[in-house]
Amino acid sequence: MPRKRPHPILWIWYAFGGRLPQRYRTWVLHDITCRTWVLRHILRGLVQMSPVFLVLLLPGELWIRLLACLLGVLVGYFYVLAYMLETTEQRLVKCGYPRGTGRDTRASARAEDDERCRALYNARYRSGE
Repeated sequence: MPRKRPHPILWIWYAFGGRLPQRYRTWVLHDITCRTWVLRHILRGLVQMSPVFLVLLLPGELWIRLLACLLGVLVGYFYVLAYMLETTEQRLVKCGYPRGTGRDTRASARAEDDERCRALYNARYRSGE
């Protein structure tokens, strides 16, 4: 089935945690499991935190408003990164995939690289056993 990308308004809805229609199901799987899935997740986090920049419109000292934005973004990214695996799995569950699909798909995609690294590690550090 070909991947159909959501239009920008739907993507913003998706970035804020909304459920996409079923026709975007394969795109969501690709979004959560492609090589750049971490960068995509960080971008979605930035979109989610964009309202914090409304603080800049408030009256007051500029340096206080800038530091408030910085603190908001730092705290936001702490949670974006801390719960990255859970939130991406939840996005797949919303599309009807079983829990663990993202983890298993990413693991199978990098299985060959993991095996090569394991072999190099064993050759270097386990050769004397």
